[in-house]
Amino acid sequence: MAEAHQAVAFQFTVSPDGIDLHLSHQALTEIYLSGVRSWKKRVIGLKNSVVTGVYPASLSSWLFVVIAILATMYTRSDPSMGLIAKIQEHLPCAVPDAWCRAVLFSTMLWLLLIFTMRMCLKQLLSYHRWMFEKHGKMSNTTKVWALVRIFSGRKPLLYSYQGSLPNLPVPLIKDTVNRHLESVRPLMDDTEYERMTSLSEDFESGLGKRLQWYLKLKALWATNYVSDWWEEYVYLRGRSPIMVNSNYYGMDFMYVTPTPIQAARAGNSIHAYFLYRRKLNKEELKPTRIPGTVIPLCSAQCERMFNTTRIPGEETGKETDMHTQRRCPLVTHLYTVQHWQDSDYIAVYHRGRYFRLRMYHAGRLLSPREIESQIQKILDDPSPPSKGEAKLGALTAGDRIPWAKARAKYFSSGVNKRSLDFIEKAAFFVTLDDDEQGGVADDPTRIDSYAKSLLHGKCYDRWFDKSFSVVYFKNGKMGLNGEHSWADAPVLSHAWQYVLTTDCFQLGYNAEGHCKGEVDSSLPGPQKLNWEIPPECEEQISGSLAVAQALADDVDVHVFSFEEFGKGKIKKCRVSPDAFIQLTLQLAHYRNQGRFCLTYEASMTRLFKEGRTETVRSCTNESCAFVRALEGGEDADVCRRLFHEASEKHQQLYRMAMTGAGIDRHLFCLYVVSKYLQVESPFLKEVLSEPWRLSTSQTPLQVEMFDLVNHPEYVSCGGGFGPVADDGYGVSYCALGEKMLSFHITCKHSCPNTVSSMTVVTAKYLLYTTFVIASI
Repeated sequence: MAEAHQAVAFQFTVSPDGIDLHLSHQALTEIYLSGVRSWKKRVIGLKNSVVTGVYPASLSSWLFVVIAILATMYTRSDPSMGLIAKIQEHLPCAVPDAWCRAVLFSTMLWLLLIFTMRMCLKQLLSYHRWMFEKHGKMSNTTKVWALVRIFSGRKPLLYSYQGSLPNLPVPLIKDTVNRHLESVRPLMDDTEYERMTSLSEDFESGLGKRLQWYLKLKALWATNYVSDWWEEYVYLRGRSPIMVNSNYYGMDFMYVTPTPIQAARAGNSIHAYFLYRRKLNKEELKPTRIPGTVIPLCSAQCERMFNTTRIPGEETGKETDMHTQRRCPLVTHLYTVQHWQDSDYIAVYHRGRYFRLRMYHAGRLLSPREIESQIQKILDDPSPPSKGEAKLGALTAGDRIPWAKARAKYFSSGVNKRSLDFIEKAAFFVTLDDDEQGGVADDPTRIDSYAKSLLHGKCYDRWFDKSFSVVYFKNGKMGLNGEHSWADAPVLSHAWQYVLTTDCFQLGYNAEGHCKGEVDSSLPGPQKLNWEIPPECEEQISGSLAVAQALADDVDVHVFSFEEFGKGKIKKCRVSPDAFIQLTLQLAHYRNQGRFCLTYEASMTRLFKEGRTETVRSCTNESCAFVRALEGGEDADVCRRLFHEASEKHQQLYRMAMTGAGIDRHLFCLYVVSKYLQVESPFLKEVLSEPWRLSTSQTPLQVEMFDLVNHPEYVSCGGGFGPVADDGYGVSYCALGEKMLSFHITCKHSCPNTVSSMTVVTAKYLLYTTFVIASI
C-alpha cells in the first residue's frame, strides 16, 4: 500500500553540510501530467463555449456568409447597400482594403443572424400550447410553431440550448390562489373550506400583491426565480439528517449480475463513470429532450454531478419558524454545495478505512482491469482503521448542526483536514460492502433488504454529503445513493443507466469474470488516509450514529415488480400511464387509510432555464369522485366515465406544472419574500404547513440505452426514497419497458397506520382498475 510521503513532490533535510533536497520524479511527472490534463480541459471548454455561443448557427456558417458577400462584391454589386463604405467612417483606425471591410461587415451580419435565430428559437421554446392539444388535433398556430425544428440546429452540444431556453414565468396571484383552493377542496369539509377561502381572499387582495411585486422584480433580475431559494431553504438549511429524509437510491439490474467478482464489477463501472464524465466535460452528451419531440430540457444540473460535496454549516442570528425545516432568510449561514472543476481520484471506504485511489497514470485513464487490480489491493489490505475512523461517516448521516460544529472544530486543520479534503474533493465516493445483496425469485424480502442497504447502509459506511456514492456488494451487485440538493434524480439516473449499459454491453468481462485488459506493473497503489480523532469527536460520532441508526431502523421499505402488464397495455386503453398509476395509488391509499390525503407528485420544470421541479397535486375532485364511485359499487359505465375524467384532469395538472403554472413553488417563493420583509401571512403559513402524506415520483427510464426486446433481463428496478411525512408513504415507480412496472414504497414502523404491505393493495387495484378501463 502506498505511503503518504509518495504523494509529496519533494523532501528536504537540514544537516551541518547544508540542505539536502530530494526530488520525487514520479510525483513531479504526475503534477505535470495533471496540469496538462487541466489545460486540455480548459481549451476544450473554451472551444465549446464558442460553439455553444453561436448555436444554432455553426462556425463554418461564418465562412459561408463571408464567401457569399465577397462573391456578390466580385460581381460589382453592393449587398450592404452602402454599409461597407460607411464602416470606414466609424472605425477608430483605418481599414484601407475594401475586402477587409467586407469581411468585417460579413462578421457583423453573421452575428446579427445568430442573434435573430436565437431570439426566434427562444420564442418558439416559450410556446407550450401544443402540450394541451388533443392527440391528432393540431391548431394552425402549433403547425407554424413546428418550425422549431428549423431553428434547432444540427449536432447540438450538451449546453447548446441553454441560451435559448425561456425564463420561468411568475403566475398571477389570482390563478395560484384559485388552483390551491381547488386542490384542497376534496380534503376539507364545508366549514374548513370556507375558512380557507376567506384566508385566500384576504391574501390575494392584500399582502399577496406586495409580495408578488418583489417576486416579479426577482424574476426580471434572476435567471430562475425559484431554483436558488429552493436549493437553499428546502435542502441546505435543513437541520435533520439527509440520510433517508433527502438522499435517494438507485438499483442494479433486477435479474442479471454481470460478474460475481466485487473488484471486477467496480473496475468496469468506475471506468464507465469516468468515460461519462469525459463526455460531460466535452459536452458530447446529447441534450435531454421531451420524449418523441425536439424540445430540449435544461442541462444546467449536470454541471455539478462530479467533484461535488454538500458542506454543512451553522446558522446564527434570530430564528423564525419556516415549517418543514425551512429557516428564516434573515440569518447568516455557511452551508453550501461545493463544486471543484476537476478531480483525478475517487474516495473509497472499506472495513472502516478510507482510501484515495487515483484514476489517472501517465496522463491516461486507468483501464477497467487496472482499476479492478487497485480495488482488489484495498480489499486485501489487512491494516486496521485508525482510532475513531471506522464510523466517521456517521457524522454525515446524523443531524446537520452537530456535524457542522465537529467539522469546524476537529477537521479544519492538520491531518484531519487533509484527509477530509481528499474525500470532499473526490470525483465521487465508493463503498466496498462486505454484505451480499440483491433480490432472488424465491425470497422477495432480499430485494427489500437490498433497497434498505442502499438507502442508509450501516449509517456510517456511506459519505452522504457526496453528490453520489456507489456501493459494491460482495456478490457483485452494486447500487447508488444520491444527494439531492445539487440536482434531481433524473439527472443522476441518466449517468447511472449509461454506466449499467456500458458495463455490460461495451466493456464486458472475460470468461473468469474479470475485467478485460492488462495491468501496468508500475501503478502506484491506493493511498490510505490518516486521521487523528480525539475522544471528544468520537463522542460526537457516536451521538450522530445513534440518531442515524434510530432513523434507519424506523424505515420500512418494500420493493416489488408488477409483471401482469405494463405501460404498453395501458396506452392501448388511451390513458396516460402516469395518470393511471396515480389514480391507482389514490385508490390504494383510500382503501388502506379510509381517507384521502394531500398528494405530492414531482414534475420537472426543465423546459425553463435552470428549472428543477414543481408539484402536481394528484388528489383532485375528479380522482376522489372516481374512487368513491368504485368503492360505492357504481356500475361500470359510471366508473369508466369518472376514471377518464380524473385521468384527463391529472394530465392537465401535469402539463400546467411543467409549463410554469403550478401552485407550490410560487407560494413557496412568496413565503420566502414575506420572511425577508418580516411580515406574517396566515394563508401562507397554513399552506406551507400542510403535510404530504403521500409523496410520489416516477423514475425515468432512458429507453434508447436499453434493448429490452432482445435483452429483457437487463432491466434495472429503478430506485426510491424515504417517506416525507412520519405518518405517510413515499412511493417511487418506474415503467420498465412495455410489459412491467416497479414500485418502491417506504413508510415508518413508528406509525401504526402505515405498513409497506400497502403494495399488495396497490397490485390488486392495478388489476381492478385495468379491468374497469379495458372494457371500453
